[in-house]
Amino acid sequence: MYVVNGYLAYLAISLTVTVWVAWTLSRNGKVFLVDALGGDEKLAGAVNHLLVVGFCLINTGFVATALQSNGNSDTMRGAVEMVAGKTGFALLVLGVMHFFNLYVFTRIRGRARAAQEPPPIPPDGFANSGSR
Repeated sequence: MYVVNGYLAYLAISLTVTVWVAWTLSRNGKVFLVDALGGDEKLAGAVNHLLVVGFCLINTGFVATALQSNGNSDTMRGAVEMVAGKTGFALLVLGVMHFFNLYVFTRIRGRARAAQEPPPIPPDGFANSGSR
């Protein structure tokens, strides 16, 4: 019976955290996406929504595939350890996905800003050799 209760606790915790993180990223990430995508709010909203859907699908799939256990969960201690291990691993995966998304969009943002900068000053035809 501890195993079933442990699985239910794991699912409740993991899915609740997944939905909360997706909602938080969606709410706070839109401003970042608008800036990264050159001010296009409609595109940023669409990308934001697609990221949330993908995030939820990947994490829900991960949580579901990690549901099986080979450990000893015949005791309360075993069930708690199983839930803690599985939940901790799911949180690590969420964190890695979050930082990967930040990395990708920071690079996109950098490229968008570089494209908006004026070109460098044209050369004046003189070379400075550094010697006097």
